[in-house]
Amino acid sequence: MTTAQHRIGSGFGARSTAAEVLRGIDLTGRLAVVTGGYSGLGLETTRALAGAGARVVVPARRPEVAAKALDGIEGVEVDELDLADLDSVRAFAERFLGSGRTIDIMINNAGIMACPETRVGPGWEAQFATNHLGHYALVNRLWPAIEPGGARVVSVSSSGHRISGIRWDDPMFEQGYDKWQAYGQAKTANALFALRLDALGEEMGVRAFSLHPGGILTPLQRHLTREEMVRSGWIDENGALANTSFKTPEQGAATQVWAATSPRLAGEGGVFCEDCDIAEPHTPDGPVPGGVSAHATDPEQAARLWRMSADLTGVDAFAPPA
Repeated sequence: MTTAQHRIGSGFGARSTAAEVLRGIDLTGRLAVVTGGYSGLGLETTRALAGAGARVVVPARRPEVAAKALDGIEGVEVDELDLADLDSVRAFAERFLGSGRTIDIMINNAGIMACPETRVGPGWEAQFATNHLGHYALVNRLWPAIEPGGARVVSVSSSGHRISGIRWDDPMFEQGYDKWQAYGQAKTANALFALRLDALGEEMGVRAFSLHPGGILTPLQRHLTREEMVRSGWIDENGALANTSFKTPEQGAATQVWAATSPRLAGEGGVFCEDCDIAEPHTPDGPVPGGVSAHATDPEQAARLWRMSADLTGVDAFAPPA
């Protein structure tokens, strides 16, 4: 049953770090897969999980760069994966399944933000394709390793989901592109994916969560100009951090690590998290900032997105046998 979308008083908060939420948790013998786990929040997530004893597999579009970034962290292995290329997704999944291992933690962390209009595959909009469809196909192809371990699957969304719901009439922006609307749609898709996966996987012991990690300056901002970030109040004219609510990468990684490992979430699932707790529903004029919009927690939209994703990718681990 889907967990109530309300805070539970986790004991952690916006300034908690990934290492702090893992204190006292032993992940020895557990295997985690962290997409993009070699840069920004992904790197800190990998570092924290490995530090708690987990074996961490990092699928990376640039494996040589990933290997260099992860050098010195024990218990980590790198493989090649381009989420924008479904052939690459299939190849990685086949290699992993061939190893005969099961997955205990799956963190869909990799993503792109506010990029110039880019088309991948059969003409798909790149943010929707990379952030959502690639991860959708990856989890479905890895399902034979995810299901036996009763894994937790964590989908890294963003407060950016509030920018846009799913554009059912034009999800690929064929009628005009807006980089922030495209980002918002992709982040809503990340949340709806977790909601639907949790509903499908619960009876098999697999639970899924989505989250907003917080505002953090990482390589995710690579497509933004300094002028854009100054106008947004993120940095000052000299490039120094100007927004005091922004987190460090170690703090930014904390919520996804908490969602993936916290004993407080045992038996729970299907919720959107932030600041190392379950988020409250977002109300534009509400007393508490943040939270999750209704369009990102709608089970009917989640089921509709799953069907659309299955049609687009040709993959659905839950489809009845032909």
